[in-house]
Amino acid sequence: MSPFLSVVTSVVLWVGAALLVAAAAIVGPRRLAGLRGELGSRLWSVRRPAAGLTAVLLVSAVGRSALQTVSELFGLRLTGLIYAVEGDFVAWIQATFVTPELTVYFSGIYVYGYVFLLSFPFVAYLALPDATTLKRLIVAYALNYSIGLVIYTVVYAHGPRNLTPDMVTSLLFTYNPDFMALTSEVNEAANVFPSLHTSLSVTVATFAVLTRGEYPRWTPVALWLSTSVVLATMYLGIHWLTDVVGGVALALGSVYLSYRIVDRAVDDEIAGDRAVDLGDGA
Repeated sequence: MSPFLSVVTSVVLWVGAALLVAAAAIVGPRRLAGLRGELGSRLWSVRRPAAGLTAVLLVSAVGRSALQTVSELFGLRLTGLIYAVEGDFVAWIQATFVTPELTVYFSGIYVYGYVFLLSFPFVAYLALPDATTLKRLIVAYALNYSIGLVIYTVVYAHGPRNLTPDMVTSLLFTYNPDFMALTSEVNEAANVFPSLHTSLSVTVATFAVLTRGEYPRWTPVALWLSTSVVLATMYLGIHWLTDVVGGVALALGSVYLSYRIVDRAVDDEIAGDRAVDLGDGA
């Protein structure tokens, strides 16, 4: 089995098992039982935002290399500016805190924890009778990816492990070289600002806080995992602190816009239904 398939298989198995446990412990049997008979209708209700997210992901997958070339030729080269602003902060993190135990933890979080963190909200919000939260989540994901893709094209920058390899080690790959087979399929070396690992993780954490009434057990888990992912991006030498700050801003902006977009669409739908009802009454 190739390194890529080996890592993907491992991620699918571990994350799948974690989703089953989390679904039982956090979503609960009652909501899961209710989902069984309404799964089709609930999926149908989010078809439009889901189609939008799928389109964004396809554009990213197909056009990533071409857009990377455009970025290399015409993009703003900001690696030097980022380094001038924050200096050796990431190198200091590694020099101060790196231990074998933390490297194992943050490597697992960066790969397995991140995939679980992004996947579980689909299960949790799909189990809610009202699909509005799931629509907001999907739109927020799409905004993260689409805006991030635009910025990656405009900004050409490398991470600390590429600029200062003598001071910053690629700990993720030294811990498990096979992880490189997976990350190389979804990332480009110059796609560092903003950190999408950060933005998507903070997006999930923000939704967890906003929906803590529905899933109080999920909120502390999401906050723990998202914080760990954010720290992992710097601990492993992948992102600058600047990338993390940009990722947090992208997350908060995407969540805000997702509420505006979805709520406006819901209001328009309600207004349309009322218009139809009035017409029928006439």
